[in-house]
Amino acid sequence: MDKEHYLISKLSSKYIGDDAAVIGDTLYSMDAFFEDVHFKRTWMSVAQIGRKAMLVNISDAIAMNAKPQFALVTVSIPKEMTKNEIDELTKSMESTAKEFDCEIIGGDTIGGDKLHISITIISKSDNPLLRKGLKEGDLLAYTGILGESKRDLDALYRGEKIASDSRFFEPRLRAQFITKSRPLLHAGMDISDGLYCDTNKLLDINKYGFASLAPVSDREGLSGEEYEMLVGFDPKYLETLEKIAKETGTPLTVFAKVAKNRERFTCLSHHFN
Repeated sequence: MDKEHYLISKLSSKYIGDDAAVIGDTLYSMDAFFEDVHFKRTWMSVAQIGRKAMLVNISDAIAMNAKPQFALVTVSIPKEMTKNEIDELTKSMESTAKEFDCEIIGGDTIGGDKLHISITIISKSDNPLLRKGLKEGDLLAYTGILGESKRDLDALYRGEKIASDSRFFEPRLRAQFITKSRPLLHAGMDISDGLYCDTNKLLDINKYGFASLAPVSDREGLSGEEYEMLVGFDPKYLETLEKIAKETGTPLTVFAKVAKNRERFTCLSHHFN
């Protein structure tokens, strides 16, 4: 067990286990976006940093079929950061939040040696999509085309430039697809740690394994920070979901079937070893 899961295992709240904590019709989620952990400032403009920080946090709400309402933002501000850069950061976070009808209502600021951002999203849903709910025989599918995020991250580490619309900079959230398909889905989550690791998480919480239906390359399976969707559903809904995917411009790939075994993908934590 890695240190992230070890820490989580020491918490006793019944609300822990999904992309967000569901209490009534309100969902609470929080993610950190830290310099030299999730990004390097030489890779991204301050505006890109603010936008991605907000998108990866809103992704948790979207993944659970929730509508973001409010955001609380904590920022560690490095000494060398100028007022113009602070303006750029706040405008980027606010404009990105507004795209999803979400309002930044407060938070905290501290001085630090690096640019660290932590955001709490408060959202609403009357039918949240949970990780738990898979059934034997369900199909597992992912949205989008996987692999670009890791490919471009590797390029950045080599000192190369990547496209400004790269999925590493600009995650694509599948709000329309999830909203329209929610009644047909048994379970789901966003793909932040890679398809292999996140499929394992989904199977672990449901106490199932899988049978492969289509090959998944390591390039696709190990690419983290995709923020695409991993979903499980009854095979009888495949044709309907494919129509919804086409209507919403969402590539949808079925790659496995839920089975009574202990089969897992081989993967390493993107957080700790």
